[in-house]
Amino acid sequence: MNKEQIVKIFEESGALTVGHFLLTSGRHSSKYIQCAKVFQYPKYAQQLTKELSLAFEDDKVDIVIGPAVGGIILAYEMARCLNAKSIFSERENGIMQLRRGFSIHKNSKVLVVEDVVTTGGSVKEVIDLVNSLEGEVVGVGALVDRSNGNIDFGVRFHSLLTLDIKSYDPDSCPLCEKNIPIIKPGSRKINGV
Repeated sequence: MNKEQIVKIFEESGALTVGHFLLTSGRHSSKYIQCAKVFQYPKYAQQLTKELSLAFEDDKVDIVIGPAVGGIILAYEMARCLNAKSIFSERENGIMQLRRGFSIHKNSKVLVVEDVVTTGGSVKEVIDLVNSLEGEVVGVGALVDRSNGNIDFGVRFHSLLTLDIKSYDPDSCPLCEKNIPIIKPGSRKINGV
């Protein structure tokens, strides 16, 4: 698939929206990618994850893990493509961990996935979790890299789509200055919002 085909899927599914958004990172943006809208359509999930899985098919992945909520469906679909186990991590008391009886055995080859990467904070927490359990992180995969290629996870990182969507510190946000109402479309509460 080429970039135009991938963007078309995001547009057709309504996954790319315009407005004033509070991102999970705490930053503000005029555009938001909601991959959950892509995953409403199994045919899109299959197409995108098959394409992303090609970058990791030679890594002999044992486990695919994604942070809840955004990485759950992607981890499942990627695991299906790579014939691996699918698990997800969750925050409990603010700390990323495995729950629900999930485990990672020592030396397991683990692929970390996330739907959208902006600052990489959640992915870094998952990598730290995998490392603490003595798993081997073979790489990171994402549908969308909003960092414009500026994230370094210390392992190979591959995304289907790299976008340069500006995000702003809340103290210097031009959208706030224009009094445009803010929307928090993500899955994690930030500062009580």
